[in-house]
Amino acid sequence: MARQDSNPFADEETNPFADNTSVSRASNSSYLKPLPPEPHDRGATIDIPLDSEKDLRAKEMELQAKENELNRKEQELKRREDAIAKTGVVIEEKNWPEFYPLIHHDIPNEIPIHLQKIQYVAFTTLLGLVGCLLWNIVAVTVAWIKGGGPTIWLMSIIYFISGVPGAYVLWYRPLYRASRTDSALKFGTFFLFYVFHIAFCGFAAIAPPVIFQGKSLTGFLPAFELLTTNAVVGILYFIGAGFFCIETLLNIWVIQQVYAYFRGSGKAAQMKREAATSTLMRAL
Repeated sequence: MARQDSNPFADEETNPFADNTSVSRASNSSYLKPLPPEPHDRGATIDIPLDSEKDLRAKEMELQAKENELNRKEQELKRREDAIAKTGVVIEEKNWPEFYPLIHHDIPNEIPIHLQKIQYVAFTTLLGLVGCLLWNIVAVTVAWIKGGGPTIWLMSIIYFISGVPGAYVLWYRPLYRASRTDSALKFGTFFLFYVFHIAFCGFAAIAPPVIFQGKSLTGFLPAFELLTTNAVVGILYFIGAGFFCIETLLNIWVIQQVYAYFRGSGKAAQMKREAATSTLMRAL
């Protein structure tokens, strides 16, 4: 006869009067005992070092001395600015070119609107001179490599080193200041040196065999001569001669416009009317 299994769903019979302390002790032993509380002193204080009254007084006196020194320097600077303003000297801040300022140049804000076109073209001729002399160095360097000799190369360097700063100081800056202040003296300085500038550009465009057979300048005469011996050098000289021709034509236009404005032969009034009309059209 097979044995009957017990009912798995039946409740286990437990004795409520049995001693279960061994089980509770075993289960309690599996828990960690809590740490004892740390002692806390509510009356404890934190020592924060504070400056004494003597140190505070010393710092106050030091700050007062620095303030007095700044006030003194400010008054001295204002006194110098007033003295410079009385003498008529204008402090010009260098702002061009933007990546490495070398000169002060602000045509839109400092030059009257009826003279801005002339000033812009004059500035273009200054930059054109820089380009012409740079190209002259390149062409003469190639001619030197092809057997022209080092003397013509040194002369081209001298033209650039002396020509660019000289043009800015001798005729462009006087024209800029004359347009800004309408100074007759500045206009006279511009006319005097700009005539020499035009003469040099015209001479360079032709480059007659006067100075080192004319090969230190990229003119038409050395270009024709070099074209028969070395075509590359001849073409470089022809390009340089063309640059000098364009520069000369722009120079002639600038001096004509400035002279007409300076003489006041109706040109100034016409330029002012044209400037006012263009400004009105832009506003509309």
